[in-house]
Amino acid sequence: MIQIDDKIISTDIFEKRFVCNLDKCKGECCVEGESGAPLEEEETAILEDIYPLIKPYLLPKAIEEIEKQGKWIVDSDGDKVTPIINGRECVYTYFDDKGICKCAIDKAYQDGLIDFKKPVSCHLYPIRVTKYPDFEGLNYHTWPICHPARELGSHLGVPVYKFLKEPIIRKYGEAFYEEMEDVEETLRKQGMLK
Repeated sequence: MIQIDDKIISTDIFEKRFVCNLDKCKGECCVEGESGAPLEEEETAILEDIYPLIKPYLLPKAIEEIEKQGKWIVDSDGDKVTPIINGRECVYTYFDDKGICKCAIDKAYQDGLIDFKKPVSCHLYPIRVTKYPDFEGLNYHTWPICHPARELGSHLGVPVYKFLKEPIIRKYGEAFYEEMEDVEETLRKQGMLK
């Protein structure tokens, strides 16, 4: 484990390789799981505000589910999350013409309708953040459906944190990311990374 500021970071984030491969996985991470995407407190208000702008991108069954459950819910663990449809895909997904599951929030962002890209937990995946009273733990989450991403990341030689440069900077800032680069360099010099 590495500490930067009040963040405790798993060395897997520097050592493991990862690059999303949507052609192979088909966006399965937005479909599988026991719960919706974890949300930060301020993101719940954002979802309330942007819903009318993203609604045209949503599937009818998603709209029905949102109208029934709400734009966000509290799950069985007490966490604020996006609702899911029939215990499966996030309500904020859609399927493109190749059958790839994608984020409607991100699509509205790309189309210039909103200035919110997507929940930061989605953007940071496969890093999972756990908040404790005095620090945050950043861990690398391994999920069988992401095997194609690990293969592509290994082939391209891209560490998890480098693949996630944009969301890391979004959440923690440029200086934090630069410290991560320094940490990786130090770990390599010390022979602690493969």
